[in-house]
Amino acid sequence: MKLTLRIWRQTGPDEPGRMTTYDVTGISPDMSFLEMLDHLNEELILAGDEPVAFDHDCREGICGACGMVINGRAHGPERTTTCQLHMRHFTDGDTIDVEPWRAAAFPVVKDLVVDRSAFDRIIGAGGYITAPTGAAPEAHATAVPKAVADTAFEHAECIGCGACVAACPNGSAMLFTSAKVVHLNVLPQGAPERESRVLDMVGAMDAEGFGGCTNTGECATACPKGIPLPSIAAMNREYLRALSKGR
Repeated sequence: MKLTLRIWRQTGPDEPGRMTTYDVTGISPDMSFLEMLDHLNEELILAGDEPVAFDHDCREGICGACGMVINGRAHGPERTTTCQLHMRHFTDGDTIDVEPWRAAAFPVVKDLVVDRSAFDRIIGAGGYITAPTGAAPEAHATAVPKAVADTAFEHAECIGCGACVAACPNGSAMLFTSAKVVHLNVLPQGAPERESRVLDMVGAMDAEGFGGCTNTGECATACPKGIPLPSIAAMNREYLRALSKGR
């Protein structure tokens, strides 16, 4: 395959960025999108040019480290992570635009790399339980109804990639935060911090400068793990409940 790539290049957080065009040949349809960028970077390095910086880690769709806007869509045309997007979903001769996540709370570090540490601070505000650590307890020591376990697991699948923020026209982090809140708040192990968790995590989210939610639903559409949109409503109910109890 031969492609024309228009990639956002930016040397640093305070430097102006621009789209730079590269013609790339020798691309296999079986390559992942990140492998295609690796291929481009090999050519840039051999030519003495600066390679394109981008985030990646497990390359198995698990860690959430990779992420970029491809042709205007978070993670590209398929509902998966960028590392699991393959070049067979593009056509020989295509022109592809590649940009970093666009959100005020995700400042660009370099090229396609953005600072997503705002997510870490939201998690630090309440995304944990105070159950004692140590040896694993007996599996049936705390009974959890299957429906509750299914809800917790569905929300635990959030990998924190940030596609929800990048896809939202308001740059909102409501889907991410609600996934973390609902995951723990529905479980008996998360009950001791049920009220403080939602209040503190929503407070941290707002402090990071994420935009408000207007229920456009783009976040859930872009989420590679299928976190459901009603998760946001569930978090709002938890928030009002916590306020009514005076924390």
